[in-house]
Amino acid sequence: MLKLFYAPNACSLAPHIALEEAGADYEAILVDTKAGEQREPAYLSVNPKGRVPALATEHGILTEVPVLLGFIARSFPKADLAPADMFAFFEMQSFNTYLASTIHITYAHLFRPERYADSDAAKAEMGAKVAGNLGTQFQLVEDRFADGREWVHGGQYTVSDPYLYVFTRWLDREGAGGIARFPKLAAHRARMQARPAVQKALEQEGLAPV
Repeated sequence: MLKLFYAPNACSLAPHIALEEAGADYEAILVDTKAGEQREPAYLSVNPKGRVPALATEHGILTEVPVLLGFIARSFPKADLAPADMFAFFEMQSFNTYLASTIHITYAHLFRPERYADSDAAKAEMGAKVAGNLGTQFQLVEDRFADGREWVHGGQYTVSDPYLYVFTRWLDREGAGGIARFPKLAAHRARMQARPAVQKALEQEGLAPV
């Protein structure tokens, strides 16, 4: 059985939703990051990086959200969570990597400024730039939906969609600038929250729709 180590409303929500979409047999294991469990020996033995998510498989441990999403999609092909075409698959991975390496890091400047600066002034300056930077970054994603597509990669729902959903949820947090400036992303978020797999994952994590 797969084991997903997660924290509520963290980026681990994306593979949590993907596992539900896939109909996978899995166990969701809560890591209380507010209490610092990610830094304790028990969890560090699972993921020495001290971050969530981690996915325990029969072959070993995987980390990093784009990797977990690709693994889930390939492990459950009948769920049709990734394009079958090789180039289209890697285009999906390119999009997921953009979310991980750019948008997630921008949020970290707001939520975890102590990782990047020590002084209160420097932290405040970083935080003040987040809403504007997210505006530029999310506009690129908003533009993908200009052709009227329903999902990130067109008509096919893929593992990119729950990953995007995580970050559009976070837009409502203080300092992120809100989602009103992105009507197409707001519509995508609403479609996501109508999906039973999303509703089940939110319920398991004790989260409400936004």
